[in-house]
Amino acid sequence: MSVLTRDEAQTRARLLDVHHYTIDLDLTRGDETFDSRTTIRFTVRGETGTTDTFVEVKPAELRTVTLDGHPLDPAALTENRLALKNLTPGEHELRVDAAMHYSRTGEGMHRFTDPSDGETYVYTQLFMDDVQRVFAAFDQPDLKAIFDLTVTAPAGWTVLANGITEHTGDGRWKAAATPLVSTYLVAVAAGPWHSVRTEHRGLPFGLHCRRSLARHLDADADELFEVTRGCFDRYHEKFTEPYPFDSYDQAFVPEFNAGAMENPGLVTFRDEFVFRSAVTDTERQTRAMVIAHEMAHMWFGDLVTLRWWDDIWLNESFAEYMGYQTTAEATRFTDTWTDFGVTRKPWGYDADQRPTTHPVAPENVEDTASALLNFDGISYAKGASALRQLVTWLGEKDFLAGINIHFDRHKFANATLADFIDSLAAATDRDVHAWADAWLRTTGVDTLTPRITGENGSRALTVDHHGTRPHRIAVGLYDQDLTDEGRLTLRERLDLDAPQGEPRPIGKLPALVVLNDGDLSYAKIRFDADSFRTLHARLSGLPDPLTRAVIWNALRDAVRDGELTTDAYLDIARAHLPHETDLALVDGVLAFASAQVADRYVGPEQRPAALATLTDLCRDLIRRTEDGDHPGLRLIAVRHRIATAAHPHTLAAWLADGTVPGGPELDPELRWRILTRLAVLGATDETAIAAELERDPSATGREGAARCRAALPDPEAKNRAWEAMFASDDLSNYLFTATAQGFWQPEQAELVQDFVPRYYAEAVAVAARRGPAIAEAAGRWAFPVHAVDPDNLRLGRACLDDAEPIPALRRKLADQLDDLARALRVREARTH
Repeated sequence: MSVLTRDEAQTRARLLDVHHYTIDLDLTRGDETFDSRTTIRFTVRGETGTTDTFVEVKPAELRTVTLDGHPLDPAALTENRLALKNLTPGEHELRVDAAMHYSRTGEGMHRFTDPSDGETYVYTQLFMDDVQRVFAAFDQPDLKAIFDLTVTAPAGWTVLANGITEHTGDGRWKAAATPLVSTYLVAVAAGPWHSVRTEHRGLPFGLHCRRSLARHLDADADELFEVTRGCFDRYHEKFTEPYPFDSYDQAFVPEFNAGAMENPGLVTFRDEFVFRSAVTDTERQTRAMVIAHEMAHMWFGDLVTLRWWDDIWLNESFAEYMGYQTTAEATRFTDTWTDFGVTRKPWGYDADQRPTTHPVAPENVEDTASALLNFDGISYAKGASALRQLVTWLGEKDFLAGINIHFDRHKFANATLADFIDSLAAATDRDVHAWADAWLRTTGVDTLTPRITGENGSRALTVDHHGTRPHRIAVGLYDQDLTDEGRLTLRERLDLDAPQGEPRPIGKLPALVVLNDGDLSYAKIRFDADSFRTLHARLSGLPDPLTRAVIWNALRDAVRDGELTTDAYLDIARAHLPHETDLALVDGVLAFASAQVADRYVGPEQRPAALATLTDLCRDLIRRTEDGDHPGLRLIAVRHRIATAAHPHTLAAWLADGTVPGGPELDPELRWRILTRLAVLGATDETAIAAELERDPSATGREGAARCRAALPDPEAKNRAWEAMFASDDLSNYLFTATAQGFWQPEQAELVQDFVPRYYAEAVAVAARRGPAIAEAAGRWAFPVHAVDPDNLRLGRACLDDAEPIPALRRKLADQLDDLARALRVREARTH
């Protein structure tokens, strides 16, 4: 397939104005393909001469093509491009009739049959260049057009689209024409949806899911609508431009690759957000944030769209920042920035320290394949952190004024980073252009370290700044509470710029100095020796969870950098996490401690002791929550107790009884967690897995069974799982991921050691055959992450040098290998 280059897109944008698409899809043609008929009306610019260009389409069969009534040869299609030659200036009409393949990988028109009831659903994900899998298009974001869509669907189906849809009879559905939008934002979702509808401010709002999830959606519909209305109203307070589309539907769709997608008027979400098992309030908060994030895109991304993919951060960083901020302002979930600090921000820090890092706003994204790689922790988490720092430096009033200028200047059009900065500059006297150069055009993470000098009573604080960016931060000075030995009290929170001028007087020596208190900037922080002793003893005594999040992140960074031993980190977790009240912090620290420290950063000889520490910690949390007053905390503790179990007896008893003593009762999610761990420990078998699947024959049940079967410590089971992933192309994106998640286990290193050298060549092959979505899954989930040894690192680097993996896999492998090298360095530092 030919990928679109930036130069080609710029050339085509100079040649063409695209006005209108009429699209007719027929979804009644069978299980493998659907029919797609497209009419595109466009203008060639200029006054004389002729020009050549091309249209993109990826058909199963290209039947006919006509240009201005004259047939073109379908055999002239080269890969995904059909040449349009000798175009004269003026109006033209292109008609394309094709059969298109359904997808099983979440790209294009994905088709899914629900094992619970046999019902089938299809939906589009047309991001980047996948619109070509559904209809012919001039596929680049700056050739916006109006889209008129008609769909023929089987009886009993409902069709959803960007605009309000009407059933006109005989299975025909007509969607209201869109305003000017980009090709990648067109959306269709069709099937026997269960729908809940309401109206708000004169607009129809809808929630949609598979019928088998109906009761779970109904249970949460009030909360989902409450969050949606609250965010919708808050955005109308922030933005002067009103919501630009005719309806707001939210469809929860199966086997979705992303968290959600901001299609105008029809946001699609992964349907794991329709909770069918018990969840914590933090998970509900995450769902609310995703709702707010996607709604922000209606303005920033959909109304005003990037011109080319180098400005993807304009979409994602803005929506990420607005998602967290607006959720905190407009819903009951007011602690979103703590969750961001402990779960999202480390994603940015990690990505920014790898060789594959890039600026938030890269200057040269050459083609769509390269652009796809930048949907990462930098474009989301680092970019949102940069915007949060910008708001701190600029002030929210001026920031929002600049945003509204931007909407007014570029609505229903496209804009660049330069346009965005110019809009902000129009609202302030500050040098926003210099700020953008320092923050958006650079890579890497700055480090801030406190240095205290002077005699007691006349101390001064200097922040040593290692890096290039200016930071406006708060510095928390904490003293020991004289009435409660374990607590710390905030003496003063100083506003400080780094790099700073003169040392800042702080009076007497504080017990603890916390740089970037409140987490308003993006930098690694360190502690002076006195502060480290204090937090080691009294971390849980800090009053603000966001302050604790900053400290836990700093400890995490220190472990990854080899400056804090894994034993010390686990000791601090063991001492303080049993007293933690914030759910996101408990879950985030336990996740790092188990998945990184116990599974990767300690060697096989030390791993049992690390797991024992984590098991004891989880037991403490379970005991602490026996009164039933903290169900979310108890659920987190139970989940991690399952994950860290070194022996099967307790888990087997829970599964047999159907409950954890004192609760919770085991819902499907917990049952599959337990069965997966029992499989890893060799304490279950195929008979038990099949019985559990019969008990839970849902799509999630199928994934759980695939995960369990791949986790069995049996050579035949491993071979079957491997063949399913790499020799057959039958697995959907979700079943591939589930199988990969089960396959590699630290306890089974010897059993699977022969698969490590096989991985690289076979991952390259499957990625080439099946494309970017499976390449992403193969690089992320199927990588031999627990083979922390120099041979694995050598094999991986040879693969990057010699095997030519497709870009999506190359990027994942480069990241995984850098993390592997880091794990080896942490292990080496531990032994010295």
